[in-house]
Amino acid sequence: MIKNERQYRITKAQAEKFQSALKQLQADPAESASLHPRLRQAEADALESQWASLQAEIDDYEALLNGQQKSFSLGSFDELPIALIKARIASGLSQRELAGRLGLKEQQIQRYEATEYASASLSRVSAVIQALNVQVREEVFFSA
Repeated sequence: MIKNERQYRITKAQAEKFQSALKQLQADPAESASLHPRLRQAEADALESQWASLQAEIDDYEALLNGQQKSFSLGSFDELPIALIKARIASGLSQRELAGRLGLKEQQIQRYEATEYASASLSRVSAVIQALNVQVREEVFFSA
């Protein structure tokens, strides 16, 4: 998952490299004539797969930035950290701006997001929810 503009730029550059390599492979069959056709196809499939994966991450990030996604359904509490990162992006806040709202340094938000809030206390997660103006609906089920 792309979490900030820096990662976005890096991912876009990587996607462009994979796409270029794939086009080059398809455009110049003479260069790889010494390769067995199955190896050539495997190489093309690998490049296509990597490009598609990176492009999906780019599309998801851009959809958040463009306001195309305003809510997230969680299957479990474990999915809350990713939802908070998505909510920050969708609200148009940078990591620096969120840190400012919380009275923290940008690096702390970067660490929280890099580890998907693993080191954050419940009170810190609650403060992030409030700073993002996110509504979280909770349901608790008990098994008898």
